[in-house]
Amino acid sequence: MKPRLSFWQIVNMNVGFFGIQYSFGLQQSNMSPIYKYLGADEASLPLLWLAGPMTGLLVQPIIGAMSDRTLSPRGRRTPYFLIGAVLCSFALLLMPFSRALWMAAGLLWILDAANNITMEPYRAFVSDRLDASQHSLGFLTQSAFTGLGQTLSYLTPSILVVLGMSGDATNDRGIPLITVWAFLIGAVFSISSILLTVRTTPELPLSAEERARIEALPRGFGAALREVAEAIREMPVTMKQLAVMKLFQWYAMFCYWQYIVLSLAVTLFNTHDASTAGFREASLVNGKIGGFYNFVAFVAAFAMVPFTRRFGPKVVHAICLTLAGFSMLAIPSITDRTLLFIPMIGVGLAWASIMGNPYVMLAGSIPEERVGVYMGIFNMFIVIPMMIQIFTLPLYYQSLLGGNPENVIRLAGVLLMCAAVAVLFVKSNVGREGRKNAAKQMPDLTSGEAIP
Repeated sequence: MKPRLSFWQIVNMNVGFFGIQYSFGLQQSNMSPIYKYLGADEASLPLLWLAGPMTGLLVQPIIGAMSDRTLSPRGRRTPYFLIGAVLCSFALLLMPFSRALWMAAGLLWILDAANNITMEPYRAFVSDRLDASQHSLGFLTQSAFTGLGQTLSYLTPSILVVLGMSGDATNDRGIPLITVWAFLIGAVFSISSILLTVRTTPELPLSAEERARIEALPRGFGAALREVAEAIREMPVTMKQLAVMKLFQWYAMFCYWQYIVLSLAVTLFNTHDASTAGFREASLVNGKIGGFYNFVAFVAAFAMVPFTRRFGPKVVHAICLTLAGFSMLAIPSITDRTLLFIPMIGVGLAWASIMGNPYVMLAGSIPEERVGVYMGIFNMFIVIPMMIQIFTLPLYYQSLLGGNPENVIRLAGVLLMCAAVAVLFVKSNVGREGRKNAAKQMPDLTSGEAIP
């Protein structure tokens, strides 16, 4: 049995996720403006965003399979943390100094690839390191750091303005200096947070039997590809059912991220024109409510732990998705920007659950010797819906949605409710007995110790 960790040990283990998610938040909130500063046509923006889904699709399952077979003095997962963090920091340092559109696009591919090199070995590391009774706390702590990292990344430019920097000052390529400094801060967070995790939480040593099993496995890129293909053929039923849920879930979230500013511009300022002051103000409003829902996710991830342990991850996830669905249906009807913070509570609860509870269900259904590869394949169920959305939404945006961005947000709400229904059909191995055993050992979050 794996040694139980205290609450604060689990926090230390997941600090590196803060840097990863700060980087992702910088991308979500700044890449489209950077592309526009460098002369991109609006019609080309979706294609310029393909780096994330494509690198996730190609990199994560292969890196996951390779990490399952890696033997090093640092462990199986740690080398990938370090390589990914160094590449990520390099790309973040250079991004705001891009001289041309192709340079920014190329750096985004490097940045996304680096984050993907780190991501799934990191999730596998949590599953490796924790006993099953602590999986919910481990993955929901990762969710909390997702909320915290993205909250700060959204708000960093505003914080810099409060501290005295000019919001209008730009470099010679028209990129605001507050954006430049946000990326430089992100580069520091990326490498330092990973180093803190590596220093405080070493991997568990492998048993002689496990080391012998790994040494007997074939090596190389081709072997990793074959492992991915074999794992897909032998995919557990729980994982297949989660794929259906994630199709609705991630199609919806991509709709929301792409069209929320456009929807707010119409509902709050009655404009579709990106050159107007109202459109720019809508972008600022989105930054505030985006930071708020990520803060809600940070708080909710910890508060959700006892509910997940008592009622199970799929019930909690279904409730959170339903609340977010109603929230997104309500957003286009709200014309007071202050009232927008109310539905953001539902979106924040769902975001906390999205980044934690599906992984709790997954970790209980996959064999330990294939944790890395299955975590990588699981990410394919995120990026494939994103790619489907990129190529299908333009086909019916005018005909079915009336060319109205508000209707895209409503569509996202409906799809999240479909995801809530789909997750209820998942046959999770985190059953009643497992919840009872976990509840008996539920941590006291104030002392950091397990309750006997």
